[in-house]
Amino acid sequence: MNPAPFRTPVALSDAGLWALQFAALPDDVAELAKGLQGLLIHEHLADVYGITLSERQRGEPHVRGAGEILERIAVHDSRPLTYPRPPGERFAGCCRHYVLMLVAMLRSKGIAARARCGFGAYFAKDRFVDHWVTEYFDAAQGRWVLVDAQIDDRQRALFGIDFDTLDVPREKFLVAGDAWRLCRDGRADPQAFGVLDMAGLWFIASNVIRDVAALNNREMLPWDVWGGMTLADSEIDLAFIDRLARLTREPDRHQDELRTVYADPRVAVPSTVFNAVLRRAEAVSPFALSA
Repeated sequence: MNPAPFRTPVALSDAGLWALQFAALPDDVAELAKGLQGLLIHEHLADVYGITLSERQRGEPHVRGAGEILERIAVHDSRPLTYPRPPGERFAGCCRHYVLMLVAMLRSKGIAARARCGFGAYFAKDRFVDHWVTEYFDAAQGRWVLVDAQIDDRQRALFGIDFDTLDVPREKFLVAGDAWRLCRDGRADPQAFGVLDMAGLWFIASNVIRDVAALNNREMLPWDVWGGMTLADSEIDLAFIDRLARLTREPDRHQDELRTVYADPRVAVPSTVFNAVLRRAEAVSPFALSA
């Protein structure tokens, strides 16, 4: 096991000069997660906090890099990150923004951390909802730990969550490769995996590709589409996704292979991706592609 490749902020997790703000933050994962909950708000949960997103906030979920997230937070409210913002003043994002920011914070402190793309079993009954969490290496325990920094007390009550979201059980969050294997083995229904009215094997396959990218330090938006992603099960290269899923299920054992397979154009993030929410092609910053 070699957590070293995930200890240094690179590409999207590199906040540049804005990362100087991290120095005043604690090293404790629980405190960092709590702090993020005072800086960010999930775009689809605004009503839970009794607010309506502003015009500024409605565009923020499409911001990709940690540096730009921090810049937007600072421009709107110049106080240090240790000061929680009221819900209506927070940066609006999605699960992936909580993940990217926690990854950036932990890496800035030399703690190995990475984003994982998959499915949460704790948002809807009998459903595995499209979701991202942070995975960090706990040196004292010698293991990788899943953390869902998005879940605060209000969301815990809303979703009836009864486990520690600072150590998410692996059966509560399935990395995309595990979801793929379950469905390929006939042990789960692909239609149970997705978000809103979008679900199926094609959705899981796309998340496998996103997880491979994240394991190569490219934590893209959940709705960024590129390479081997497709909307049709019949167009999936099953053998190829089988291979990717196998690698992502044990990423530390397959670090070299994950780096090698990332060179495949079906996986590598190109300079332009398709934003499926805004339904348009968008250029990805060269800085976000470097590592």
